Amino acid sequence: MKLEKTIFQKSHLYFIAFFLFVVAGFWVTYFTKLLEQKNYRMHLHGIALTLWCLMLIVQPYLIRTKRTKLHRTVGKASYILVPLMIFTTLDLLKYQLQPVPQLGTMDYFFVALAANALVAFALLYGLAIYHRKKSTIHARYMICTVFPMFTPVTDRLIHIHFRGMLNYMPTIEGNPMAPFAGFLLADLMLIGLCIWDWRSHKRWNVFPLALLILVLYHISVFTFYKFEFWRNFCELFVRF
Repeated sequence: MKLEKTIFQKSHLYFIAFFLFVVAGFWVTYFTKLLEQKNYRMHLHGIALTLWCLMLIVQPYLIRTKRTKLHRTVGKASYILVPLMIFTTLDLLKYQLQPVPQLGTMDYFFVALAANALVAFALLYGLAIYHRKKSTIHARYMICTVFPMFTPVTDRLIHIHFRGMLNYMPTIEGNPMAPFAGFLLADLMLIGLCIWDWRSHKRWNVFPLALLILVLYHISVFTFYKFEFWRNFCELFVRF
């Protein structure tokens, strides 16, 4: 099947699958413990991300059912929702790290994992909005916004249900890096989309760029913690 036909007819189904993937990842640590969360920040963050997942499902369905005007109206809500997602994520990250008396290697790693994911997400979302009048490009970039979100889900699934996989992950200071699995999954899926798009439409202007953004994000996670500039940034972020 041609990629564009799949995007416009079935992408809402794939976003439903992604949402179920997210629910599965956070089921044990969040959804079954709604009343046990230590701080309201967890709920704000959870609500923002849930609304984004639901928007991803609704928007392509509205296009499929030719309700373009409503699609545009709902899309404008993302101008508020996306900044809210970024703020709640950074606010929660800072809250989680503030009790740490002295940041260490794993803290620097964790800041890169979370904060740089937001940079990748914002770039992909920004490209989608920039091309909002070109539906085929816009839809492709919106699909790509899910890839920076893989590791919060895959990390939890691995630690809770598939701990044996940790034995095969690269390590930092002896700690297995579960995000490697989520990175690999996202990269392989994007490579598949690059190939599919080229074979279907000879298009080479969206998924390869998204893959480059994602790979640069992944490299930053596994390297930034080594550099003084990043350590200084993390200290400033947490303390002020």
